[in-house]
Amino acid sequence: MRIALQHIARRAGAVAAALTCAAAVALPAHAEVKEVRIAKGFGIGYLPLIVMEEEKLFEKHAEKAGLKGSTAKWMVLDGGTNQAQLLIGGNLEVSSGGLGPLVAIWARTKGNINVRGMASINSMPLYLNTINPNVKTIKDFTDKDRIALPVIKSSIQAVVLQMEAEKVFGKHDQIDRLTVSMAHPDGTSALLSGKTEITAHLTAPPFMWQQLKDPKVKRVFSSYDVVGSPHSFNLIWTTEKFRKENPKSYAAFMAGLNEAMQKINADKPKYAKLFVDSQKSKLEPAFILEMMNNPEVKFTTAPEGTMKFANFLHKVGTIKELPKGWQDMFFTEVHNQPGS
Repeated sequence: MRIALQHIARRAGAVAAALTCAAAVALPAHAEVKEVRIAKGFGIGYLPLIVMEEEKLFEKHAEKAGLKGSTAKWMVLDGGTNQAQLLIGGNLEVSSGGLGPLVAIWARTKGNINVRGMASINSMPLYLNTINPNVKTIKDFTDKDRIALPVIKSSIQAVVLQMEAEKVFGKHDQIDRLTVSMAHPDGTSALLSGKTEITAHLTAPPFMWQQLKDPKVKRVFSSYDVVGSPHSFNLIWTTEKFRKENPKSYAAFMAGLNEAMQKINADKPKYAKLFVDSQKSKLEPAFILEMMNNPEVKFTTAPEGTMKFANFLHKVGTIKELPKGWQDMFFTEVHNQPGS
């Protein structure tokens, strides 16, 4: 009887294996997306993505990987927090933005859709500039002042301001009430006009250096001083599902990004001009090149200063779980980078 049962079991196993093989042959492999939707913001910090778009580097590497006809759809949306909402809603494949929003979305989606960073795209300081002659430090702001930044409370600029407030006042949200959400170009226009409620702007290259060309504008602080070290400004991130179901598209994007980085760092004058032309900017290429040559500015895929932001956001209760290390917040492709 035992022998008969073993024979039946072996035969059933063989049949099941055969059916599994047949199903594998009959069912087509999961098709990768034909269009990868990517969001980017304003400013020189997004130059690697701008180069990818202008020179069609995703398409180049997708075709090499056998994904003929795959394209990237680029859109401009300021604020990593806004982009994160679209990513969670399935309306983007790749999102970009500041370090604060990346840490927040990693914590928010851990254990469900698992959003992680793909790479950094730069390390750059952020400046808080003001036209109020009475402001020397953030202690000097009054209820008559308004500070423009991309997204209140959650953008990297908002987090940097909270870090400084924690040091100065012992309360991270002490001056959140003074902040106003404005895209970088709009905040710059408002500040320089001197005709609005905006008396300060916490912004990024090229806008902060553009503002400082005006003699009535002065710098209150640099984010590098607040954080205590250089840090990534803009990064890119996606969901675990997109990476798992579209491995060739993911690899093509990373290959295109790495090629863009190499091109920028090998020929900064060329890509300073490309930035001006592609963005229809009124700034001179020489001015953009000056910024790109600033030793505080790096175009790199290595994430910097991520744990300092994570530690702060955990301390103030914005995120409930602290990552064990910066690698927890990023997919494995950049784990060999000199991150922090």
